[in-house]
Amino acid sequence: MQPVNPFSPDFKEHAYEIYQELREKDPVHQITMPNGNIAWIISRYHDAVSLLKDKRLQKNPRTVFSAEQYQQAFPFPEMRLFIEHMLNSDPPDHTRLRSLVQKAFTPRIIENLRPRIQEIADQLLESVEAQGHMDIIQDYAFPLPIILISELLGIPTEDRNQFRQWSNAVIYAFNQPERLKQVLPEIRAFHAYLQTFITKRRQNPQDDLTSELIRAETENEKLSEKELYSMLFLLIIAGHETTVNLIGNSVFSLLQHPDQCEKLKKEPAFISLAVEEFLRYMSPVEFATNRWAIEDIQLHGKTIKKQDLVLISIASANRDPAKFTHPEKLDITREKNEHIAFGHGIHFCLGAPLARLEGQIAIQTLLQRIPAFELAVTRQELKWQSTFLMRGLQHLPIRF
Repeated sequence: MQPVNPFSPDFKEHAYEIYQELREKDPVHQITMPNGNIAWIISRYHDAVSLLKDKRLQKNPRTVFSAEQYQQAFPFPEMRLFIEHMLNSDPPDHTRLRSLVQKAFTPRIIENLRPRIQEIADQLLESVEAQGHMDIIQDYAFPLPIILISELLGIPTEDRNQFRQWSNAVIYAFNQPERLKQVLPEIRAFHAYLQTFITKRRQNPQDDLTSELIRAETENEKLSEKELYSMLFLLIIAGHETTVNLIGNSVFSLLQHPDQCEKLKKEPAFISLAVEEFLRYMSPVEFATNRWAIEDIQLHGKTIKKQDLVLISIASANRDPAKFTHPEKLDITREKNEHIAFGHGIHFCLGAPLARLEGQIAIQTLLQRIPAFELAVTRQELKWQSTFLMRGLQHLPIRF
């Protein structure tokens, strides 16, 4: 088969057809990255689960490449700051960093956020109900999680919208060095904002997660200054971007499957199962974040060589018929739904309980308050974000 180009403009539109062909014909598919390096797309579920736990794959590029190679790959200090975070670390650093923030995402703490999430969802929908139309992404899916993560971190209300531009810039340039220079001004502005914000919190600590992390920085070297910046960056990006896509993709899926939408409206108790199915059917994250081989790996007759990049397709794995019955069918009552939308192994998404709760409340509140809605444009007019890592729509206009 022809080499797949996940960076091409039409890949998102036809990705699931491409994934089907990959699973059937070439489950370990070699591509050339924009920087000229070799990478491998892993498309089958069982391979994905195995590799997500494989210690022969490492997350931290500093441990994989020489200092010179690392400098060439990440030439700008600001960019290095924003990749040297918990998600791109390996044990023991990963264990230490995760332990510092996981106490803020326990099931009890997340469940206590339910009233506030409900309040935000109600306020957002109340502000658009009278006009008879809205953009699910801009009016609902984006503001809900960014309001919540900003409140958890103590970020002022007036600064929140700026994070959309900054986070989009970082994700836009992910694995695409030619785009990096285009977005350096946004990345530097993000860095400068964090410097000012952290300085203010050091001078005047509050009852928020940022102040907790600053305290961790000063206690027994639990967190370095560089790690503090990187952790805040990760929490801001991961704390809202994937949930934006979860909510947007869920509504889009319901619009495409009116029978499932009606079933969920009539049986709200299905909401937990429904959100798991939305996560599987149209995963918010296209590929698991970067992993590099630290030794040669043999898989399906192919040799993944040391220092090759391994791209595990979460989206493809979640549609694998070897794992899921009728994977192309959206079924909000599907049980034993062992999708990997939140990853697998030690890097399983720390914020998964929060994302699930936000998704459940957002979808259920929309169906309760605006039970009859339809797509306000043609399907062909909808555009996917041109980001390698994520799967999400730029806009999703509806009328009601």
